[in-house]
Parts: sequence; structure tokens; C-alpha cells
Amino acid sequence: MKVIEVKDFNSHISIAIIVSRFNAEVTESLLEDAVTRLQELEVANENITIVHVPGAIEIPLIAERLAQTKKYQAIIALGAVIRGETDHYDYVCEQVSDGCQRVMLDNQLPVVFGVLTTNNVDQALARTGGKKGRKGREAADVALEMISILEQI
Repeated sequence: MKVIEVKDFNSHISIAIIVSRFNAEVTESLLEDAVTRLQELEVANENITIVHVPGAIEIPLIAERLAQTKKYQAIIALGAVIRGETDHYDYVCEQVSDGCQRVMLDNQLPVVFGVLTTNNVDQALARTGGKKGRKGREAADVALEMISILEQI
């Protein structure tokens, strides 16, 4: 019987992080935590590429372009979509989620969805080091775990 599970991480992997500038108070915290976690896991700084985009809606296009380069073993998408007074929130969440999934499946490359979708800023901040965890760190862990698993298949 073969069991595929996470093994030691290869520190020579290349990871791209796409981060939205919209809701920067939240997204910069996500980015800082993701980078710190990758460094803790001994991923070299020169193997981490960070791309800033205007908003979450732009993440899938950049993810697709990065995936096409074949330079990265995983892409981490970081953003914060916070509900407002209109239906815009629903459209943005759906487009970003669907776009990231399409990039992942079309390119057979992990695209970690670290885009927070919350009702308010307090909920978002609670996920960047508050009561609801550190989603930037979690996104980095997921990226490395997925790389490890895919390398064994």
C-alpha cells in the first residue's frame, strides 16, 4: 500500500505570491505572515516572487501569467474582499474564486486561495493574527504541502 502524505519540504522551490493592494491593512498583514512562514521553512528569499495587483479581481489573470512561465511550483493568492452595501461583493468573490480554480486545474499547479471574504473589516483582521488565525501563514503551509504531495504522485 502506498500512502501519499506531506514529506520534508524542498527549500529550493519557487513560490509566487500575488497580493491585492485593495484593503491593504489586511492584505499586507497576510503577505507578511506568508513570507515569514516561507522563510521559517527555509525557502530562500530569491525563490519568492511577490506581485502586487490593484484588487482581488486582478489576481486570476496574474496567476495565469505566472503559471504559464513554468517557474513556480505554487502560487499563493492573497486578498481581502469585504462586503459592502451592493451585490458587487458577490460578483468579485465568485470571479476570483472561479478564476483561481481555473488556473490551478488548467495548469496543474497549486493556486492557494488566501483571499479573505468577510462581512466586515473586523472579521478580516481576526483572520490576520486575531481570534480566527493567521491565514497568511496557513496559505504558505498549504502551498508547501501541495507541492510535496504533487511531487509524490
